[in-house]
Amino acid sequence: MTTLVWSASFVRAFKRIARKDPQLTNKAKNILELLSNDPFHPSLRTHKLKGRLSGSWACSVDYDTRIIFDFVRNPGSNEEHDEVY
Repeated sequence: MTTLVWSASFVRAFKRIARKDPQLTNKAKNILELLSNDPFHPSLRTHKLKGRLSGSWACSVDYDTRIIFDFVRNPGSNEEHDEVY
């Protein structure tokens, strides 16, 4: 299982989505749990980004909603975790 570390911008965006669309919030929570368990699960459609976000990864929540994340190592324990934007 991978540890997810949420950025401040992700928390703000997630709260904004929660107010506007509760169904999307539930779907995003399920996707985040799946991302934590298996970042490359086929239903996530995980892909590497290019251009301005080169080096980051994205997965799909629904047709027009994506979660952008990076794989980083925890320097203290050398464990890998995802930083979610």
